[in-house]
Amino acid sequence: MTTTLELVPGMITTRDAIAAAFGCGTFQGIEPAAAAKKVFVYSDPSAGAEYGYTFDGRAEDDEYGPLYLYTGYGATGDQELKSRNKSLRYHVEDGRELHLFVAHGKVPGTGTMRQRYIGQMVVDPVNPVEVRRGLGKDNKMRNVLVFRLRPVAGSTPAWTEEDRLQPAPATTIEEIEVKPRIPTQSGVKDKNSEEHATAETIANIPGGQRKVVRREGLLMEAFKKHLSAVGHQHKTFQITLAGEVGALTPDLYDVTDHALYEAKGQTTRNNVRMAIGQLADYRRHIPNPDGLRVAVLLPSEPSADVKDLLAQQGIHLVFQTDNGFTGFPLPPAP
Repeated sequence: MTTTLELVPGMITTRDAIAAAFGCGTFQGIEPAAAAKKVFVYSDPSAGAEYGYTFDGRAEDDEYGPLYLYTGYGATGDQELKSRNKSLRYHVEDGRELHLFVAHGKVPGTGTMRQRYIGQMVVDPVNPVEVRRGLGKDNKMRNVLVFRLRPVAGSTPAWTEEDRLQPAPATTIEEIEVKPRIPTQSGVKDKNSEEHATAETIANIPGGQRKVVRREGLLMEAFKKHLSAVGHQHKTFQITLAGEVGALTPDLYDVTDHALYEAKGQTTRNNVRMAIGQLADYRRHIPNPDGLRVAVLLPSEPSADVKDLLAQQGIHLVFQTDNGFTGFPLPPAP
């Protein structure tokens, strides 16, 4: 193994050249190089498009900056956080750099795919991976892990307009089973392990270290446990809209109660107003809309005027207390 190959954003290379330089494999989308302390990710949006969807591509910037989505390892059946997916998710904890490439056509006269180097990335420390629904190679729907990748601080990724996520060709609604939070790697003691016990932690994200608020995630986990304890089945939906990029994913749907919830980690007017708008958008696409109730889930009791705002919009309120959740169960539908 040699390490003389310099990785420069925008360079065109091949998997064979990367393997020769860094000692990784050449066939899978996620290729760890243990000795070189790197993980190489090869993105090919056209591979998913073959089955009518793709989750790979440059997503819209959010409050933390640029974002690239990448579909995990596993061609059939539910993808799980193990093997190569685990190597990608925990590359920071394992002390490995993450490098992203995008397919860039074939070497003339051969079947070898060229790879365009985007740059060094890091798995989003705030929301590292999401579960989506998509077809596998066996033409059966399954859970897909979609990793959220960020450029490392101070870098300039070499992505172009053609790397952006493509609009969905048709509107679809898929059910997603709500599973427990993906755990932090066992045996690893770092700030990421705090996500299960505290509402805030410090994480390295573009622009430097910032305090990351995890209140909403903790609230959701507590409420899901509460629903399960009282025998309520829950899930959510993946709503893709024709001509639009990405997917709408409501926080939680209580199957037993035919109720849709939007959670917010802070009890502020702006957060509640945002939840009202999200619920208005989501409820239009939920199957069997007759009798559907919608509710905002908050970590504490809001002001009287905010309560009145929700009541006037026909939206229920559930908030957390020391003894559980006030406002649950929701009153019967009229």
